Amino acid sequence: MTIEAVAGNLAVVRRRIDEAARTAGRDPRSVELIAVAKGHDAAAIQAALEAGHRQFGENRVQEAGKKWPRILAALPDVRLHLIGPLQTNKVREALALFDVIETIDRPRLAEAIHRERRPDHRLRECFVQVNTGEEPQKAGVAPADAEGFIRRCREDWQLPVTGLMCIPPVDEEPSLHFALLADLARRAGLTKLSMGMSADYEIAVAFGATEVRVGTMVFGHRAIVP
Repeated sequence: MTIEAVAGNLAVVRRRIDEAARTAGRDPRSVELIAVAKGHDAAAIQAALEAGHRQFGENRVQEAGKKWPRILAALPDVRLHLIGPLQTNKVREALALFDVIETIDRPRLAEAIHRERRPDHRLRECFVQVNTGEEPQKAGVAPADAEGFIRRCREDWQLPVTGLMCIPPVDEEPSLHFALLADLARRAGLTKLSMGMSADYEIAVAFGATEVRVGTMVFGHRAIVP
């Protein structure tokens, strides 16, 4: 995809985010667009960077490790979010690559991050992933367990938890899940909500998303086979 195409796509998505925020009575500046680069090559990422974009998401540590170190070294204002599952044996590498890990979902992972974390690592924020649909095949803590897990992340493992993340079931109304996540965040005193993807990000903005994760609408279909 050309630089012009990626820049145009970013502008369209950003405009739609801004319109959804204004309709909801929100400041458009309160919503960040995370451009999901999973499956996209260095040329696509460079096109987004040249368009001025600086917030990106990746699903896999191994893929990110091949694409991002040089970019992160050259552009200190880029923020990289891990939005896919994190295995405990990849924690050390993830801490060196990602500014935000959005998929904290179990005690063993939280403990591993606490054990491996160092002051010189990039990590500055963590989100707890909530399985709002309680789907057995999907990662995330159950809604009923979220409050206790958030407290343990903060108190037992000293993680910088600032928000919650969810991926609603594909066959259910997403607004119900976004409302649930927003309520859980309020009760936990968290200010950030990572919710909404290409198909439903405008709905997510209406329900309080502070981050939306959009890939296909920015970069098109994936160029890298998983």
